Amino acid sequence: MKKYLLASFALAASFAFGFAFKYAITKYTATPSTAKRVTGIGGVFFKCNDPKKVKAWYATHLGFPTDQYGTLFKWYEGFDSTKAACTQWSAFSEKTKYFEPSTKDFMLNYRVQNLETLVTELKKEGVTIVDTMETYSYGKFIHIMDIEGNKIELWEQTGSF
Repeated sequence: MKKYLLASFALAASFAFGFAFKYAITKYTATPSTAKRVTGIGGVFFKCNDPKKVKAWYATHLGFPTDQYGTLFKWYEGFDSTKAACTQWSAFSEKTKYFEPSTKDFMLNYRVQNLETLVTELKKEGVTIVDTMETYSYGKFIHIMDIEGNKIELWEQTGSF
């Protein structure tokens, strides 16, 4: 009888331990819907009357090393001091259509990890995807709309700067 009771207790304990372990693993394992999506700001874009004058003003008064696109702020990603990253600052003509369908005068670019998986999840969640993914030597891009009609550019860096 003692052996039967001990075997029953061991079986019940094993079952309980297995259930608790499975619960802990599934609860704390990141799934696409809870995984970190945005890793930082990839760029700040805004409309202005005269982009050349604005870029010149920022170069003169704030020391921005501007070029045809604006300026690129380089930094290193997280704790890995060898992984280069950047944030783009760009002044666009007030007549640009790049921000459409948004009517706002600005657009943010967010750095993301695994853009293809993120887009799949966003579609499931009913987020408006504006265009198709484009790939360049420095990354993959796609545009979405937020709940207030702001166009957002999502960027997964694939190259270095």
